[in-house]
Amino acid sequence: MPTDIRHRRWLPLLVAGLATIGPFTIDTYLPSFPAIALEMGTTEVLVQQTLTAYLIPFALMMLFHGAISDAFGRRPVILIGVGGFVIASIGCALATSMTMLLVCRAMQGLVAGAGTSLSRAVVRDAYQGVEAQRLLSRVMLIFSIAPAIAPIIGGWLQTWFGWRANFWFLALFGAVLLVACYRYLPETHPASARQRFAPAPLLAAYRLVALNPRFLLLAGVSSLGFAGFFLYVLSAPAFIYRHLGLTEHDFAWLFMAGVIGMMLGAYISGRLAGRLSPNRTVWLSFAIMFAGAAYNNMFYIWFPPQLPWSVVHQVIVATGMAIAMPSLTLMLLDLFPHNRGMAASLQSCVQSMVAGFVAAIASPLFSTSAETMAFGALLFAIAAQVLWLGYLVLPRAQLQS
Repeated sequence: MPTDIRHRRWLPLLVAGLATIGPFTIDTYLPSFPAIALEMGTTEVLVQQTLTAYLIPFALMMLFHGAISDAFGRRPVILIGVGGFVIASIGCALATSMTMLLVCRAMQGLVAGAGTSLSRAVVRDAYQGVEAQRLLSRVMLIFSIAPAIAPIIGGWLQTWFGWRANFWFLALFGAVLLVACYRYLPETHPASARQRFAPAPLLAAYRLVALNPRFLLLAGVSSLGFAGFFLYVLSAPAFIYRHLGLTEHDFAWLFMAGVIGMMLGAYISGRLAGRLSPNRTVWLSFAIMFAGAAYNNMFYIWFPPQLPWSVVHQVIVATGMAIAMPSLTLMLLDLFPHNRGMAASLQSCVQSMVAGFVAAIASPLFSTSAETMAFGALLFAIAAQVLWLGYLVLPRAQLQS
């Protein structure tokens, strides 16, 4: 645990800030899709691919952020990543063509993952057991605010200043975070615990982590469990504009529902730490997520899309998801105590690849109607449940203690 009082005080906020880079980068400019398409002379479908342009490099670069931090420390990798994010965001704000915007979004993806993935490794470096779970739950409480306020900020910035203001906001956010990390972020991975950065041992470590069935199943559970919720985030323009007939100022309906659920789930997760085993915590989360998915599908059997009932499921699903995430993350990181940075990066890589699939394929496929969106979210929950059952049927000697 960090011994400096200011580090103990600032660490949860810094970790949460690093974790919110992802939601802010994805959600802030969603209300600007029509405006971007109009100015660039293209379609909203192509504008949506700026999400994919961000998520795929984000996922691939995750393979390196953790390994580099295992060798050279968390702090320098995070500082360089956040600094690069500021530069890439400025490039997006100055984009004069769709090609330039796509390239700069890809640049954002290449560097943004340093803070997002390593924030979890920082927590696990600094805290143990129940205390780590409680801190991750506190971080999630702070983190959960970002998906709600990002599109609200983006909607007003779009109204007042146009779509480019969204990326200037991201650049400013990154700059503030960079200064805060430079002043208050401690190095949680000491030199004595670092791994040599060389191709042969690096590839061997990747193979050890990436081919571990427990890792693959747990990473899949967390990724697919989140995908059903994320489907609505990435399809928000279609859901808000087309299915509910609302405006750019009404994104809060969808995103506030998710925030309420995530904050409630994070609070419950913190209260359950040390009282309920990780396995039982995950089972509880699945029960809640399936209740939300079932309600969402049944609602459209009898009723058309309408507020507030069309967003209630996001509260329920987000609650279940937030209950499970700290336990799943700690179970996964504890598989590799000497390569936590790499494990955190690979977990984030899997999550981002699944998110990229949702953005490129699942969102256009399922966002055609409110009914198909509800069905798509249910399919992701079922897939996550299947992987969780697969994890549980491994020989007991291979399971988490």
